[in-house]
Amino acid sequence: MSADFAVDGTFDPEFGGVADAFSQNFESRGEVGASLCVYKDGECLADLWGGTADPNTGTPWTKDTVSIVFSCTKAATALCAHLLAQRGQLNLNAPVADYWPEYACNGKEDTTVLMMLNHSAGVASFHDAAEPGALLDWDKAVSLLAAETPWWEPGTRNGYHALTFGWTVGELVRRVSGKSLGDFFREELAEPMGTDFWIGLPEEHESRVAPMIPFKPEPGAPLSPFTQKMLTDPESLQHKSFFNNGALQIDSRDGRAAHLGGAGGVSNARGMAQLFLALSPSHPSDFYSNARIGAMGYVSTATRDDATLMIPTRFGQGFMCSMDNRHLRHGHDSSFIIGRNAFGHVGMGGSCVFFDPDADLIFAYSMNKMGGGILLNSRGQSLIDATYEALGYSSNAAGYWMY
Repeated sequence: MSADFAVDGTFDPEFGGVADAFSQNFESRGEVGASLCVYKDGECLADLWGGTADPNTGTPWTKDTVSIVFSCTKAATALCAHLLAQRGQLNLNAPVADYWPEYACNGKEDTTVLMMLNHSAGVASFHDAAEPGALLDWDKAVSLLAAETPWWEPGTRNGYHALTFGWTVGELVRRVSGKSLGDFFREELAEPMGTDFWIGLPEEHESRVAPMIPFKPEPGAPLSPFTQKMLTDPESLQHKSFFNNGALQIDSRDGRAAHLGGAGGVSNARGMAQLFLALSPSHPSDFYSNARIGAMGYVSTATRDDATLMIPTRFGQGFMCSMDNRHLRHGHDSSFIIGRNAFGHVGMGGSCVFFDPDADLIFAYSMNKMGGGILLNSRGQSLIDATYEALGYSSNAAGYWMY
């Protein structure tokens, strides 16, 4: 490994190309601090970390450094819902009203649990301006959502529920289990799996957090249709999904302490990968049946025009599936190219985690320097590509990695 970038960890010799790609991100793609973890057939074949956790202090990124993983949190929240479904306590095809009666109003009466998981519920953002601090208050946030009018008729299309996913799905977890989302996740999944992943970070772990470095576009750089709409139309779903958040600062002590199931999870690559071990047939557990795991990644909604993101998207039951948008003008930063039946999630700025059942592969990557675009950027995708190449896959020209 190159000492210039203070990269540390271990990797299987067959994954030398993956380790090289990780170092290359620091050398030529502007990586600041990051971690990478890959499991194959239940065995950890790469556990790497390096760079700088906090450029202001020079603190290095160490084995136990964590950071906000943004929407990778949705995968953890979805796993909570699926655990309740596995236990027969949550019916994904049932009306939300069966569990959350107050939600059934203003055109949302026929919304099903599955619609909340696959981003077709229509409550992709709040219409009215959220008061400062409102979204740090769980009861306030879910009461606002319960009273919302959907942006479209539930179930008729899909549009990414950037923040609201955490409360729509998370409130179902709370109603069914009697525990807060963060407590249920910790007690029923994170602790049993021994993973360093938190929805609601305890204060004693704050010293390990690498602050996020916001993305700064180059002057004059072309903007995606989503970004253009977000910046120019205050009444648009794009603008409100990003800015109508009650002045929420996710990467703050208050944000990390809150149970923000859509974007506030704190972890690193190892923590995310170890959570997904609950899906691997090589890591025997009684969390999920094969049928339940298959349902997670089955494409539940797909569109050429996501109502929020304004790009083609494909979702399973709470997870992203492979999305190849390289044909678009901004497509290289609007894609997430993984295996044909793989599923997981991307986090804003470029973090990601996924499970590929065909290869019994788990991949996770986290970083502190955020990239542009809507899904992955070249840093994360290059690591995914190197991983599949190390396994003998030949091409992703079909829109997914294949032999």
